[in-house]
Amino acid sequence: MARIAVIGAGMGAMAAAARLAVAGHRVAVYERGATYGGGVGRLERDGFAFDTGPGLLHLPAVYRDLFVKTGKEPLERCVELRQVDPAGAHVFADGTTVTLPNASRAGVVSALDAAFGAGSGERWSDLINRAREVWDATRRPLLEEPLRADRAALADDPYPALRRGWFQRGPAPLAKVARRELADPRLAALLESQALAYGLDPRAAPASASVLAYLEQTFGSWYARGGMRALADALHARCLARRVEFTFGAEATAVLAKDGRAAGVELADGTTIAADAVVAGVSPERLARLLPPEAAAAGSAPAAAGDEGSGPQAPLGRFSVLLALRGARPADAPHRTVVHPADPDAEYAELFPTRPGRRRAATGAPDSGVATAPTVTVSRPADPELVPDGDHEAVTLTAAARPHTAVDWADAELAERSADRLVAAAEAAVPDLRDRLLWREIRTPYDTARDTGVATGSVPVPALAGAGGRYLAPANPGQLPGLYRVGGWSHPGGGLAHAGMSGAMVAGLIVDGADWRGSQ
Repeated sequence: MARIAVIGAGMGAMAAAARLAVAGHRVAVYERGATYGGGVGRLERDGFAFDTGPGLLHLPAVYRDLFVKTGKEPLERCVELRQVDPAGAHVFADGTTVTLPNASRAGVVSALDAAFGAGSGERWSDLINRAREVWDATRRPLLEEPLRADRAALADDPYPALRRGWFQRGPAPLAKVARRELADPRLAALLESQALAYGLDPRAAPASASVLAYLEQTFGSWYARGGMRALADALHARCLARRVEFTFGAEATAVLAKDGRAAGVELADGTTIAADAVVAGVSPERLARLLPPEAAAAGSAPAAAGDEGSGPQAPLGRFSVLLALRGARPADAPHRTVVHPADPDAEYAELFPTRPGRRRAATGAPDSGVATAPTVTVSRPADPELVPDGDHEAVTLTAAARPHTAVDWADAELAERSADRLVAAAEAAVPDLRDRLLWREIRTPYDTARDTGVATGSVPVPALAGAGGRYLAPANPGQLPGLYRVGGWSHPGGGLAHAGMSGAMVAGLIVDGADWRGSQ
């Protein structure tokens, strides 16, 4: 039985902890904050409750496998998951609205033809078919196996249109592919918005990012009754049932080394904990500060697009406005509505003032936290646990935001201006929003930085093939033998499902050794 010290109590860290405990190891988790879940947070006020992190789960099979492998009770006995149907609505600046069914390709084709004209659904379906080829090519090396030392196979974009020479000047980013293959700018915006929701710049992200749309359409969108925080609650309870020890308010200040190996952690109060292995669920920037100088400098993974602070700017953050509304939620209201701006490129220019390969900053409002005209996701769960009674509604507005290091998100006036922009856009989906408003709470990347310890307040992006490997996250084995990275800032990158996958990879590497290659 080995002693495993885990730094951080995020979803990936807890997924690894539960699996390691079942394998017979003694696992202790040290979390700097007051609770578990990392970015999967919750805010409660006056009988209302809101998710402050992801509001939906894709690929629920990741957590089903985790709960099967770590106990007798399956996931569905611990969390009430239900498919969101319709998957969502999209509202465009020209007044067009389309509502897409959940996990139904034929239904999506019909809906797109009805909204955008005959042939629109077929063009979308053809692109999703090509995205499936990306999924088939990258599923195992990118999502189910530890990142190999030779990453050449993941450096080239596997999107089939690029391999077949449709774009004569080499790799093409997602936006270029979308606009050529989908023709209608509204269809292109639909695809691009799914990448933007993960913090990706559609003008720079590889075409392989189309796999994100494939995953959502194929495996569906799932919601946990009581909010996605319920998934974090269930995973924490599973860890406790497997006798994982948690210490909150315990900030790790150093990873201890002995004989060239990770040998434990030191906490802010001076306590030292010996361990046979250390699992770090923190950002690369923070992990570098915890390591001995020689270890931080040696053996580091190449900078990836998902690294905090790497590339032209840190990854984007998430800006949310939590709205308590009087009046019942309309029975036919979609769970999720995306409101698109008239000019997506203007939003990208404000959110990503620099781009890979371009030194000159793009034009944009210098104090913009969110775009002047942002893409806004409006979440309206039909969940009685989120409201004081049936005569009220809890609504969350979310948009991509620049990181805390790029703008001062501690500036209350900036936060209020940004919130006003989201509310104005959201009225296209909730016309009576202002009249029904009781109060609002604002969550910025500054809050994310405070809660998670990630200085930029950024949200990690999922790993993607292509772009020369710039969108690969750091490998799970760390800079020292016996040190492992876990969670969204490590392979295979950000997202609830990806975090669960990273936990499985780290547990496999510790239990079965460096030759572990995932479940067969």
